[in-house]
Amino acid sequence: MASVLGTSSTAILASRLLSSSTSNRSILSQSLTPGQSNGRKFYGAIGTHGKRGKSQFHVAVTNVATDINSVGQAQKLAAKESQRPVYPFPAIVGQDEMKLCLLLNVIDPKIGGVMIMGDRGTGKSTTVRSLVDLLPEIKVVAGDPYNSDPEDPESMGVEVRESITKGEELHVVMTKINMVDLPLGATEDRVCGTIDIEKALTEGVKAFEPGLLAKANRGILYVDEVNLLDDHLVDVLLDSAASGWNTVEREGISISHPARFILIGSGNPEEGELRPQLLDRFGMHAQVGTVRDAELRVKIVEERARFDRNPKEFRDSYKAEQEKLQEQISSARSYLPSVQIDRDLKVRISKVCSELNVDGLRGDIVTNRASKALAALKGRDKVTVEDIATVIPNCLRHRLRKDPLESIDSGLLVIEKFYEVFS
Repeated sequence: MASVLGTSSTAILASRLLSSSTSNRSILSQSLTPGQSNGRKFYGAIGTHGKRGKSQFHVAVTNVATDINSVGQAQKLAAKESQRPVYPFPAIVGQDEMKLCLLLNVIDPKIGGVMIMGDRGTGKSTTVRSLVDLLPEIKVVAGDPYNSDPEDPESMGVEVRESITKGEELHVVMTKINMVDLPLGATEDRVCGTIDIEKALTEGVKAFEPGLLAKANRGILYVDEVNLLDDHLVDVLLDSAASGWNTVEREGISISHPARFILIGSGNPEEGELRPQLLDRFGMHAQVGTVRDAELRVKIVEERARFDRNPKEFRDSYKAEQEKLQEQISSARSYLPSVQIDRDLKVRISKVCSELNVDGLRGDIVTNRASKALAALKGRDKVTVEDIATVIPNCLRHRLRKDPLESIDSGLLVIEKFYEVFS
């Protein structure tokens, strides 16, 4: 399996840039080398899978493993087998930069998502959708269409808050983090929510039917070809991403519900640029390119042919690696709160952002969070310079102001400034 922590394209460019250095090792290449830390072997991955039926709010939520009706284990396994097979994350060859960014966002969702841009046919959508098998479980209130957190008021729906105020006992279950696809042709009503027509006709009352933003709360919202998304839907995403809440005004109904999600987008830059306002909402930016090595290309073709021939057998062959990846993610998430970063490193990160003329403070915040997530992934309780060097190009590359006369890659500009400040 290609390691998620393998050498990325940015690291290769950085090593060339610094080839004249007298140092015996490159900060980037060391930090991105797979191996062991504190006696723990680490791999890379992410995902989620599962399904639950309709709730009392008439919302069919897919890819969620909440078992509201206490369905037996055998029935849940049967339902899982009947779903469309997903390509295993460990089977994806190369694209280490993209996989690392996705992994860090699963460890710390507050990083704010990933924007993946690259050539067509490079496995962007396949990689993102492969996360469904690996995402960890979270606590949710059973039957709630917003996946409310029973312990965090900011992630609770109105009904759950009212139940707590009345002193009612909440039925809490464990469920996989949800992953929602936002189609390019989706209507605004389907995204935000609308009037429940079935209830209006049968009971004669106005009721709210939650949309995709409600399903995506505390989960992942994936937009394929995000640069082709209609402007009115972009405005909706911007509003929800900024506030963490979705407010709907429809036919005499006014309702707000939590909509905190990891925003993941993918696209081909040849098909159009993304609006700067939306681009800034993505915590990290990953660039992917076509694999040029002939041996790797053959391996990718052969693996894909095996999957198409017998998906179940192919998935079973990667079951052990999937389980290791799930364990690593769970361990890193539990280890994250204890990770510390020295104030001197925080000051240097902010100095890099300042000297690169990065607007706002999102770059500073995301770089700090991503560095801590990487340290947790490696089993350390302290952030090192190597951790920062690994993630800072992905955190700042898309936040630099565009210069039409500049020929150098924005990631290399970040690398140059990083070594200038940290030296």
